[in-house]
Amino acid sequence: MSDQSLPRRTAAVIPAAGRGVRLGPGAPKALRALGGTPMLVHAVRAMAASRQVSLVVVVAPPDGAHGVRYLLDEHALPERTEFLVVPGGETRQESVKLGLDALPADVSAVLVHDAARPLVPVDTVDAVVEAVRAGALAVVPALPLADTVKEVEPGAPGEPEPVLSTPVRSRLRAVQTPQGFDRDTLVRAHERVAVSGEGATDDAGLVEQLGAPVVVVPGHEEAFKVTRPLDLVLAEAVLARRRANDAF
Repeated sequence: MSDQSLPRRTAAVIPAAGRGVRLGPGAPKALRALGGTPMLVHAVRAMAASRQVSLVVVVAPPDGAHGVRYLLDEHALPERTEFLVVPGGETRQESVKLGLDALPADVSAVLVHDAARPLVPVDTVDAVVEAVRAGALAVVPALPLADTVKEVEPGAPGEPEPVLSTPVRSRLRAVQTPQGFDRDTLVRAHERVAVSGEGATDDAGLVEQLGAPVVVVPGHEEAFKVTRPLDLVLAEAVLARRRANDAF
């Protein structure tokens, strides 16, 4: 049987090696509890909820892979989905690359998802996967902006900053995850775009630097990123509403 005739799978990579200092001291952001369950577990379940995702790779803190593996074992996860935990790197970009390196050969489409977006609906995940399977090299879920955006000249904290321009809001989108990719394209992007500073926070941006096309599909309001304490309050409210609806 040739490689072309083998079934091709979709996998999700979740980088969860960061500490998330904006949520304050304590456990790493991905391990903070949401509704009594770590955000990371919610994020893994969100990827596994899609029947098109057959493998989820969690990239753990470099010295915390064993603990993350134990954590996932302690929580109910869909039996039809495989799970793998690998140690991460010093930056998000390095961690995603290590997650890509761990993928088996039969994975042709890859999702990269923020552990801090625990409530992304399955319809959004499916829409990204379907766009990749339809031939897109890179797919990003995104929402139109509600606020006007100003480009400024950065200054000292707390000091007034001069406005340089006002971009046309109708052309701007707030990017979410999971971002979806043709595997070979994303691997090539990580190999060719060097890590600089803290590394890339947006994998689609790496693909853009290759000159490859990136397309946007509709995102969802509940796919927001839990970064600050107020985000955690909002996430708790969304989760409580979902559980109340499931009870009826």
